[in-house]
Amino acid sequence: MTRNDARLSSLYELGAQPKRAFLSIEFPCTTNFAKEFVSLALWMMILCSLAWAADGQKQLAAATQVVQTMASSNQVPSSLLKKARCIAVIPKLTKAGFIIGGEHGNGIVSCRTSSGWSAPAFISMSGGSVGLQAGGEHQDILLLMNSKGEQELKNGHWELGGEAVAAGPSGGTGTEADTGWKAPVLSYSHSSGAFAGADVGGSKIGADLDTIHKLYGQSATFQAVLSGQVQPPDSAKQFLMELDKAAGR
Repeated sequence: MTRNDARLSSLYELGAQPKRAFLSIEFPCTTNFAKEFVSLALWMMILCSLAWAADGQKQLAAATQVVQTMASSNQVPSSLLKKARCIAVIPKLTKAGFIIGGEHGNGIVSCRTSSGWSAPAFISMSGGSVGLQAGGEHQDILLLMNSKGEQELKNGHWELGGEAVAAGPSGGTGTEADTGWKAPVLSYSHSSGAFAGADVGGSKIGADLDTIHKLYGQSATFQAVLSGQVQPPDSAKQFLMELDKAAGR
């Protein structure tokens, strides 16, 4: 081999070497990046799942507190509580922004079954204008439903028109004749220590399927939960016990 041939061979090897090195580095980096991305995505899914579970736990705890406060206040007639087919609690309904208007909140609902109150189903409530009590930025909402209200609720999405809901009476009154209980829903709001009838006309109630699926599994439906086909979790036992005390089985 001549000196020029040797020099050309050396230059070729030097020029080729970076290409081989570039290829050998590029693929492992891409593979590592993909692994890190997949790992991060899995962690995010786990964290989201835990967050959904935590949200469900918080809603149950808050709703339990509302029922306890309601029972001790004696401001919602016991005769109506005992006749209610379903009871919904939306803790801390918050007033939306000035542009959007209305209110929004998440809560839970349970209906009577042959064996007692059903496992709680998760719902959202939005729209309308409840009218916050003086000095309040948020308030708790309590909805009592008769058999008509129960049927509408189990459809999974319900807009509370003017004839569907009436402000519930407080104090010692509470017969069907003098309370307008013919309306599917009687509504109450709680703020600053008092329960009072509330106008929630125009509000929309919808099933919170994301939270329902996180707590009961992907196969659980809103209707199945409210019909007693799903076992209540341990975290719901306190809420159901308070419903038993306040409204009977």
